Order: sequence, then C-alpha cells, then structure tokens
Amino acid sequence: MRQRFSALLLLLTVAVIAFAGGYLVRDQQPVMPSRSSPIRSMDEARTALERNLAREGDQQAASIGSFMTLVSSHDRASLFEAVTTVEQEWHPGSAVMILECIPLIRSNAVREAAIDLLQRQTGQQFDGDSNAWYRWIWQQDYTPHPEYPKFKSALYSRLDSRFQEYFASADMASIRLDEVRWGGVRRDGIPPLKDPKTLPAVDAGYLADSDVVFGVEINGEARAYPKRILAWHEMVKDTLGGESINGVYCTLCGSMIVYQTKVGDTHYELGTSGFLYRSNKLMYDHATKSLWSTLDGEPVVGPLVGKGIKLKPLHVVTTNWGQWRQEHPATSVLSLETGHRRDYGEGVAYHDYFATDELMFEVPKRDARLKNKDEVLAIRLDNVTDERLAISVGFLAKHRVYQDRIGETEFVVLTDDGGANRVYESKGVQFTELLDSRVVRDQDGSEWEVTESSLSKLGAEMRLSRLPAHRAFWFGWYAAFPATRLVK
Repeated sequence: MRQRFSALLLLLTVAVIAFAGGYLVRDQQPVMPSRSSPIRSMDEARTALERNLAREGDQQAASIGSFMTLVSSHDRASLFEAVTTVEQEWHPGSAVMILECIPLIRSNAVREAAIDLLQRQTGQQFDGDSNAWYRWIWQQDYTPHPEYPKFKSALYSRLDSRFQEYFASADMASIRLDEVRWGGVRRDGIPPLKDPKTLPAVDAGYLADSDVVFGVEINGEARAYPKRILAWHEMVKDTLGGESINGVYCTLCGSMIVYQTKVGDTHYELGTSGFLYRSNKLMYDHATKSLWSTLDGEPVVGPLVGKGIKLKPLHVVTTNWGQWRQEHPATSVLSLETGHRRDYGEGVAYHDYFATDELMFEVPKRDARLKNKDEVLAIRLDNVTDERLAISVGFLAKHRVYQDRIGETEFVVLTDDGGANRVYESKGVQFTELLDSRVVRDQDGSEWEVTESSLSKLGAEMRLSRLPAHRAFWFGWYAAFPATRLVK
C-alpha cells in the first residue's frame, strides 16, 4: 500500500531520534539538547514536524513554490493544485524533489497523488518503495532542477533552520546533490565530544578486555577511544601528543578515521552536519558551513570545494582493550564522565543496526562478494588517486603478514592477536612471520620492531613508515569507491 511509503516511516522514526540526538538507538531516553524539549512518541514527532513546517520562511522562488506548498499547506485544494503545477512544470530533476517531499506530506490522498505523478512522469512503477525510487534516480544522468539547491535549502531548513547554510553555495559541489540525504538528526544532534575527560588505564574499570577500542598514538602518547562511547557521539575533538585531532566514527558505515585539524596554518573546526552521502557521514566546518566527506577528509559541497583542502589522516587501529593496554601500558582512555547521560554499555548503541546486514539508508551500488557489513581494511594513498584497495578483515585474520602494493608503493599489513591491522611501507623487504605484537621477521631472518609509527630493523638504522588505513563496512566503502580492488 502507498500509505506504507517507507521513506515516510523512516523520516518520522528518525525524527524522534533527531530531537534526542541519535539515528537509531531507541531503548533509552537520552538527555535532550538544551534548545529542545523531549519528543517521546511518533505522535509528538509528527506534531513537531507540522509545527516547524507551518512556520513561514523566506519567499520561495515560483519554480519551487509548489514543492514547498506540498509540505507546508493544510488546504486540500492548494495541495492538489501544487501537484498539478509540478506536473505542468515537470523537469527531469523534479523526480527527486517529489521523492524528498513525500515523507513530509501530511495528507494521505495528496501523498498518493504525488506518487502517481512520479510514476506517470518517469514511467516507473515502484509505488511506495522509496529505496527503489532512489536507486532508479541515481542510475540516471544527473540533470538537477535549476532550483534544486534552493529547494534543498528551503525543505530541510524547516527541520533545522541552520541546514539552509549548507546549500546556499550548493552549486559548488563535487558530488551529486541528490545523493546528499538527511540522516534524521539536527546539526550536531549527535553531540561531539570536545576535550573529553580521560583516565589512566589502571582506573578504567568499566572496560572489559574484550571491549572494542580505537587506539591512537601520537608523538609517544597513546589513547584508547572505546567504541561503546563513540557510537553515541561519532566525533571526538581532542589533543594528543601535542596535536589537535578530530576522530570521526561513522556508525552507519563502520569507519573510524582520525584527522589532523589543520591544513597549513588554518584550523578547521568540524561538526556533525546531520546529512549523509551514500550512507557515509558528512561533516561541516563551522566557518563556511561547507560539507566535508568523512572518508576523504575534504569539502564536497560549499565554498571550500575545489580549494585543494584535504585533512591529513593519522594512524588508528581497531582492537580490543586488553590487547591495546598490553601493548601500551601507559595509555589513557576516555572517561564515562562525558557530560551526557547515555547507556555506555558495550554493544548498546546501534544494537539493532549492527545485529543485521540490513542498511538504514540506500546506496547506489552494492557488491555481493562480501556481506554488506563485513569489515574491510581500507587503504588509500594520496599519491595514488586512481586505485583504492579493500582487504577483508577475515582474510587478514588468516594471513597475519600480508604483502601487496598500490601503484608503486609496496606495503605489508601486520595483524596482531587483538585483530589490529597495521600497514607499513615495505620497500622490497619481504616479511615472513609476526613473532608477537612487537616483532616481525623478514625473509633474511632479521627482526624488526613494530611500533605505531614505523617498523625499525633491530641492530640497523632502517625504518619503514606506517601508512594510513582504517576499517570500514564493505557496503560503505564500495558505495563510495565502486572501482576499488578487493582482496578476500
């Protein structure tokens, strides 16, 4: 039935979480942002949306006024007139605009009329299957409506007035704007952790040895960022080893990436935009409100696009607390005193999402060589722009010393007992055996010390640098880089 239009249910569901500060977690009441009051039910979510939609915004251009009428008017005659006007002024780019409006149309009859219009104009019969509609649209040549950025600004500013800032300069974009989708949260509705409290390892009694942590060491200072905490916040702004860093954890795509926050002399203060691109989190910078790719660390929508700005990725490993603490006994770790009330138990946040192979947001392409949420180690080099590589984490668990190359760069991947994957340049050295987490042997019998920054040949002044790499769900990495090479 068309009333089951899946996008409507999705948006109303995530609207509850949007005002509570998360995409999917529904099994507790988090602390609300100070500017909001709690929304605890679907009825309240619908009422809140209607209240926002009823507010009068800026005068819209005539070419998008009919779309705005669909989501703001209560007058039945005006609503059906708007559908007629959209049909008369149809543009190939109108299809996605109708699709984005449908979940916010309150009248079932008008929603059905909009779906009928979509089917008549496109010749497709997907009825209420929003995922099928998106897949079809993304397979077409990108011919956006001339007013699409203004439409996007007007539509989503009704959910958070600050969203309009992202699309004011959306004509400057390196990605398809119709693939930028609202993730169900306000700007920074998933609150980042800034300068978080930390504990020495001996005082972190809340962690079990098996708990998943993201380990980072910079200039000799080590810190563990537990997944059970970051899953609620998705971003941590910290200082480690004298470096200002931004750790970004995209729960939907399974990626934890750590970036330097400065490019040259410019510091970029980043936040959670509330939008996604191919199910990957989009960041924004506070100064220009440009949208940034989490996976690439560069602006993709807004005034910074094309300026040659790219954040430098730093080294991070996904491992368990016991292994990380053993390797780094002086490590610090995040405290549970975050300033937010959450259930930080292991596996609590996003439990339902992680428990299945289903996606929350559709992507243009999938690849069945691995399951959607199978983990891969993603490796990319700034000096090689035409080759991406993903290696199955399951494969690496069976091949704890694995050698390969990207372009002219030869490298080795070492996987320790905790499952942590570290990548180092190899420069022709053939490694044969990982003796323990700290020593690897090469084919000549020489031993090398394994550190977070390099491999150092024992008894000789020879060092091989560490290369950036991170874990990701296969579907998320493939969606972003479908030409990637897979080793499994």
